[in-house]
Amino acid sequence: MEPVDLIIFGASGDLSARKLFPALFHLDDAGLLPKDLRIAAVARDDISCDAFLAGLRERMGNNMGSAAPNEQQWQAFSKRFTYISACFDQVGDYARLKAWLDDERVSLFYLATPPSLFAVICEHLNTGQCLTGDCRIVLEKPIGESLSSSHQVNTTLARYFDESSIYRIDHYLGKETVQNLLVLRFGNRFINSQWDHSCVDHVQITVGETVGIEGRWSYYDNVGQLRDMVQNHLMQLLCLVAMEPPNSLEADSIRDEKVKIVKALRRIDTASVAEHVVRGQYSRGWSNGNAVPGYLEEEGCVQTNSDTETFVAIKAHVDNWRWAGVPFYLRTGKRMAEKVTEIIIQYKELPHNIFGGGANIPNRLIIRLQPNEGIEMTMVSKRQSLKDKLSLQTHTLNLDFREGADSDRIPDAYERLFLDAINGDQSLFVGREEIEESWRWCDGLLAACADQGVTVKPYHAGSWGPAKAEILIEKDGRSWHV
Repeated sequence: MEPVDLIIFGASGDLSARKLFPALFHLDDAGLLPKDLRIAAVARDDISCDAFLAGLRERMGNNMGSAAPNEQQWQAFSKRFTYISACFDQVGDYARLKAWLDDERVSLFYLATPPSLFAVICEHLNTGQCLTGDCRIVLEKPIGESLSSSHQVNTTLARYFDESSIYRIDHYLGKETVQNLLVLRFGNRFINSQWDHSCVDHVQITVGETVGIEGRWSYYDNVGQLRDMVQNHLMQLLCLVAMEPPNSLEADSIRDEKVKIVKALRRIDTASVAEHVVRGQYSRGWSNGNAVPGYLEEEGCVQTNSDTETFVAIKAHVDNWRWAGVPFYLRTGKRMAEKVTEIIIQYKELPHNIFGGGANIPNRLIIRLQPNEGIEMTMVSKRQSLKDKLSLQTHTLNLDFREGADSDRIPDAYERLFLDAINGDQSLFVGREEIEESWRWCDGLLAACADQGVTVKPYHAGSWGPAKAEILIEKDGRSWHV
């Protein structure tokens, strides 16, 4: 494998201290990083490398708690670092980076910056002659805020990087459970054979957050929950549930199948939006035992009549042979009752109940991404009893990911994504076409909401969203899992 240099723009930001550097530390401590990997931390602060590292260690410690590096571990990890002070919009500052780079090594640029800086950094990397060797680039979401802006970002990237060198992160794809979903579906005949409209009644995907907007009012009010979560995280989960088996685990094979699903998503237009979409906005309430303000009372609020949604529920359909007639219920929101990310595969009831008197209890597959990653299957069995000859009960089969694992902790998604980017594996990263097709679908939904006046419905912080979200699924004779 070629030697790699990792260059992180935005090294002093919150994401870097909370996710990126802890992930790199765990990889280094486990001996999984290449021994000759160098890390350039690029940020605006005009400080020394020692001062940067001292501040980084303190911030990592605050985020990692008992898992923070001890003195010996820190000394080994910090030897990889060089600090480079640069204003990202000043092309002259890139000369310092150019002097550090080595054209004989792969340069892996990681942009942990606001999306507004993506184009500027790419242009200045090129003008500053920092792209003369073998180069890759990693970007955080969002890739645009609409189809047109996404196209603009991707076109700028393509001007300087080949598609095979662009790594667009959706960190959900790095989670162990998401990768296990592929194995569960395509590595087990008894699961794969039941994975279609003949056996599945419906699918639920829920991403609930207990936090509010965390001081990002000015940003969030221009985005909303649909752009912030549905277009990327929920769409990726839906694709992995619904896609056909890829020819291989190569990135292009997986991406091709995901694109087919996004293209098969039934468009929600002005005729259907009122029946298929619920938008909500949290009002004051209680979260984790504490009183919390409503969205329009949050710090930084400047538009007290804002119609930006902090919750969205959608009834979607994938119009292909496998999923004909199977609804996909998507739900995500802030200030929800629990922090949870899960996929529910609800199987159909058996056509005839031979046990008499008891309910016809359908099987259910629960794929849980947070807070406790794992997979559960609800099964029906006989209760041990002499009094009741055939009394039925429900049991849960639990797949414990930690059993047989390399360690007693579940690796963070960024650990897997860093490893894959370093090794040149794009299979868990998002391609340009699937991002732009996803935006095409979401733009149509947003336009339909605006045209039909689908306004936000209030819900109390600490609840599961507006009452209309319950009606969305209950009118079909179904209910949310949580």
